[in-house]
Order: sequence, then C-alpha cells, then structure tokens
Amino acid sequence: MNPATATSKGAATRESIVERALRIARTAGFEGLSIGGVAQAVGMSKSGVFAHFGSREDLQLAVLDAAAQRFAEQVFAPALRERRGLPRLRAIVRRWIEWLRSERGGCPMVSAAIEYDDRPGPIRDRVVRYQSQLRTELARAIRMAIDSGELRADCDPGQLAFEIHGVELALHHDARLFGLDDAMARAERAMHRLLDSYRA
Repeated sequence: MNPATATSKGAATRESIVERALRIARTAGFEGLSIGGVAQAVGMSKSGVFAHFGSREDLQLAVLDAAAQRFAEQVFAPALRERRGLPRLRAIVRRWIEWLRSERGGCPMVSAAIEYDDRPGPIRDRVVRYQSQLRTELARAIRMAIDSGELRADCDPGQLAFEIHGVELALHHDARLFGLDDAMARAERAMHRLLDSYRA
C-alpha cells in the first residue's frame, strides 16, 4: 500500500470514529464518551481507536470540532445565500431551530457547555471559543439588519444575540423533556415575536 492510500484510509477511519462518537455524544453527552465504548460501537479494538486519538480528551475535542463544523455548514453557510439584513438573520434563526431536528437526540455543543461550564481545561476552552464565535457571527448578522434599516438603530446586537441564544437553549431543554414538535413550534413563535419587537 502506498503512503497516500494509507493516509487516505487512516483519515476515513478517523472520520468514521468521530461520526459514531458524535452520535453517542448526542444521547449520552460528552461524559458518556469513552475509548472503549466508541471502539465497541465502531467494531474496533481500543488500541485501534488509540492509534487515531491519543486520549479520551483528544477524542472529545475532535467530536466538538466536528459538531461545530456541521453546525456552520447546516446553519450559517446556507443562510449566507440570503440577502444581508433581516432575511439573513431570520434564515439563521430558522435553520438553528431546524438543526435540533436534524441532530436527533440533542445539540452536542449545548451538552458540552452544560457538562463543562465549570470545569477548567481544554474542553471548556474549546466550547467557549465556539460559543464566542457563534455570538460574534450572530451579532454581525444583527448589525447588518440594523444597517439596512430593518431593525431599530438603538438595537444592541450583543443583547439581541443573547436573547436569541436564550430561546435556543429553552428549545433544547424542552425538546428533550416535553417533545420536539411542541418545543420547535414554541421556539418559532418566540423568535418571531422577539425579532418583531426590534423592528424599525
């Protein structure tokens, strides 16, 4: 086997491991991830998984990276095709709500934030980095809607980003406890009222 083929196969195996670990994290949380459990789920030995991830923490970080990339691809990337201003902001919000349906079991990033919010270390640092990026991009979209004259000039982008995030967290909470469809319907109504309250 030539080196290029070996590298390609190794990358594919690593991707398969991360994908299965991501599924586990959606239902069992990041604390539910273990090298042994993931190895069993993908039909590999522990040493086989260790060959791709030197530790449980490395695996958890790779899963966080994969979750963040998937969120960006499914929520923000499609929304960028919408016109700058309120249409783009509404597209982000709508796709964010739909994201929970596509993730079956829960948002991995929210789970990690809940589990590691008061535990200093690389995992918490990575969660903070991704959550900060999310707030920054959301505030940028809000600022564009202010600049286009669709949201009031006195709208604080950081505050509205906080409020939108709050609705999303409530959606995650209720979807897990009371059912997805009802929670999504309530989240959509809440988002509609929230954005309307800032209309110019």
